[in-house]
Order: sequence, then structure tokens, then C-alpha cells
Amino acid sequence: MNTFEKNVQSKRNDSTDSGVGFAVSFGFFAILFIIATVVEYVTR
Repeated sequence: MNTFEKNVQSKRNDSTDSGVGFAVSFGFFAILFIIATVVEYVTR
């Protein structure tokens, strides 16, 4: 066993972190899409 296995920095579940990362990136691109749609609608 190496020293990194003995001294764990974070004991949180990785799937929770990946889910939060997915949600944040999805929300960011959804907001960009909404802004682009609103701009396209206003400029018509």
C-alpha cells in the first residue's frame, strides 16, 4: 500500500462529483442556448 492510499484527501463518492460536474456543464450550455435563442428572436 502506498502513502496515497493511507492518506486519503477526500472520502466523498466520485459519482456524486461527476453528477454535479455534469449538471453544471449542462446548465452552462443550456443557458448559452437560451441566450442565443433570445438574441435570435429579438433580432428578427
